[in-house]
Amino acid sequence: MPISTEDAVIARLNRGGKHFEILVDPDKALDVKKGVDVPLEDLVVIEEVFEDSSKGERSSTEDLKKTFGTTEIKNIVYRIIREGEVHLTTEQRRRMREERRKEIANIISRRAIDPQRKIPHPPQRILNAMEEAGVKINEMESAESQVDKVVSSIKSIIPISMEMIRIAVKVPPQHIGKAYGKIKNFGEIKKEEWKNDGSWIGIIEIPAGMQGDFYTLLNDLTKGEAETKIVKER
Repeated sequence: MPISTEDAVIARLNRGGKHFEILVDPDKALDVKKGVDVPLEDLVVIEEVFEDSSKGERSSTEDLKKTFGTTEIKNIVYRIIREGEVHLTTEQRRRMREERRKEIANIISRRAIDPQRKIPHPPQRILNAMEEAGVKINEMESAESQVDKVVSSIKSIIPISMEMIRIAVKVPPQHIGKAYGKIKNFGEIKKEEWKNDGSWIGIIEIPAGMQGDFYTLLNDLTKGEAETKIVKER
């Protein structure tokens, strides 16, 4: 359903001294920023690009062609949203910030451990530590890019370490076809060897907090027939 002008927000982009604006559905625009393909009719109020939307001044075809290399409206709309700035509502920013906060906590929970007990911290414990430390989250930046900053901020609240561990794995030949790709995608393969009987031996490096998830995956893929051993650093 098309969005009304009253509910729309402005997405704008400045390029080569030119100013481009479109009126968009704020939620659908966020979907586009996340990589979702949104139908144009659900995304914009009007299929027009403006120099100044408040005055109704449209961008010229010449400026659009020169800046974007096309006059195809969907291509231009997507570039304005993805490369420019979307003026979000206060409620949107609050919701995005909370989603990003939980995303960061989940990443840290998977990767980090309590170095004293050698086990991961639950996401809620990390969220509580973030709250206590007064961590500021930028809703427009990726969760990944904020992880290190957050870990540094909460170290004074909870014992936490982003340790990496190496695990030696042996997978029997009857399971390697199903298991190899998923093992490789789970972490970084540091060393591998194919045996004459078709079995595979490798050393994979993963975040310490993901050790339990890795063992669960391995057991599911090999019906518990894989062999593992922690590789101690010399």
